[in-house]
Amino acid sequence: MPATQTQPTPELIFETLNAYQRTAALKAAIELDIFTGIGEGSSTIAALAKRCGAAERGTRILCDYMAILGFLSKQGDRYALTPDSAAFLDARSPKCIAACMHFLLVPDIVDGFKRFTEAVRQGASVMAGEATVEADNPLWVEFARSMAPMQSLPAEGLARMLESEKGEKWKVLDVAAGHGLFGIAIARHNPNAEIYALDWAKVLEVAGENARAAGVASRHHAIAGSAFDVNMGSGYDLILLTNFLHHYDPPAIENLLRKVHAALAPGGRAITLDFIPNEDRVTPPLPASFSVIMLNNTKGGEAYPFSEYERMFRNAGFSSSELRDMPAGPSRVIVSHK
Repeated sequence: MPATQTQPTPELIFETLNAYQRTAALKAAIELDIFTGIGEGSSTIAALAKRCGAAERGTRILCDYMAILGFLSKQGDRYALTPDSAAFLDARSPKCIAACMHFLLVPDIVDGFKRFTEAVRQGASVMAGEATVEADNPLWVEFARSMAPMQSLPAEGLARMLESEKGEKWKVLDVAAGHGLFGIAIARHNPNAEIYALDWAKVLEVAGENARAAGVASRHHAIAGSAFDVNMGSGYDLILLTNFLHHYDPPAIENLLRKVHAALAPGGRAITLDFIPNEDRVTPPLPASFSVIMLNNTKGGEAYPFSEYERMFRNAGFSSSELRDMPAGPSRVIVSHK
């Protein structure tokens, strides 16, 4: 018997060309506070529409679509949150990441994708200037404020992976600190860790706020400027490179890593947390697809597999690098030894 042939279908094509509708609908649901309203008990359209200040027809169509997509469940005329929506989209949840919408849907980034064919043709972002890595880009202040909730769990996971709770006397440099949560998590777990956060001055204001809220402000120090240009200092036991290297091409990364290598104390480690796909560059889907974002947003960045990072760290003088999986989430960690 011949093998059963799968009938071709245009469904994936249709869904992908209409994917912007999913984005717009989820954005509307977050802006109207649909998920929090349902979580509070407004489970019928009449109650939810009143609570959210929206028309009943619009609310019904939006909620039905959210149910179709899997963000809500529907039984009769009542709606309920799915476990994912309850954890990550209800504003009352400590894990709520709805604020990330403000960064992920920044108009400059979204508009860049409208010219994505041109970006593919030239192999780089068509955004003005140096795109998202332009000096003092206010985009990164938005990133620091909006993406912090999404990074709290990875930050805690990294602090545990590094065994911060052992309390060793550490001098830690947090490069492109942004919200500062990765260095702050280490400081919370290790009372003997001094954190030096490096980023643009306006971004560091956000990191400072988070350090004060976490009770570690006395051990959280600011270094304002570009990681490529500023004097980083020296004698660091750990240098954190979290969600940063993917913005640049290999020559730029190697130049930075040489600077990082020089700033480490003997026996020090560089800790890279990033979207690191398998060597085939197409799996797992989420980290592998991050290269598309970098093509849109940067002049030379992408999601590099471990073999490329290993080569770049070796060329910069590091003796060895090892790849580790995070307990949850799409990111992986590379530990590189001086």
